[in-house]
Amino acid sequence: MTARTIAILGLVTVVLAPIALTQAAPPRLPGDQSGYEPEQPIRFSHRLHAGELQVDCLYCHSGAERSRHAGIPAASVCMNCHKSVTAPWADVKAEAEAAKKESREVKPVVSQELAKLFEAVEKARPIQWVKIHNVPDFVYFDHRPHVNAGVRCQACHGPVETMERVRQQATLFMGWCVDCHRGGETAKSGGVQAKDVTTDCAACHY
Repeated sequence: MTARTIAILGLVTVVLAPIALTQAAPPRLPGDQSGYEPEQPIRFSHRLHAGELQVDCLYCHSGAERSRHAGIPAASVCMNCHKSVTAPWADVKAEAEAAKKESREVKPVVSQELAKLFEAVEKARPIQWVKIHNVPDFVYFDHRPHVNAGVRCQACHGPVETMERVRQQATLFMGWCVDCHRGGETAKSGGVQAKDVTTDCAACHY
């Protein structure tokens, strides 16, 4: 291989590498965690619960109305339903049909994921959920004024009712927040009527 060929290949690499990297993962600013979608200790489906079953966000995240933090529900809240719901209906139905066909008693059906919940409750062990939406320590965010002003959860968290596994939808950058407070695109997409909303620095930084 000649020196000229090596030089041309080197030049092509220098030109094409940034393009390839951009297509693989779009460049983002430091601190931008949009798209963050960690695995959780239990595969909880928001698509099923908030979407198909239409469980209200505040049923599980009840702290959002009366606390700075929305909170993650205790396992006892999950057990309000899962005392009787132990597996997907299709699996329960299949076992019932098999038992009838084989002339035997129906065996309890417990899904692998719900078994983790039941074990946590039995052992009084908190479930170590991974927090997704984080803001820097120098930012004060309070759910109460937002929820009580009628801001839809989806305005900040995206269409969680369509997500099998929750991911961070927005950047949560200051500009994104300020845009909503000024009645910009964020406010419109979330159905927010931005009126007399502060943009005073001290509201979030004090």
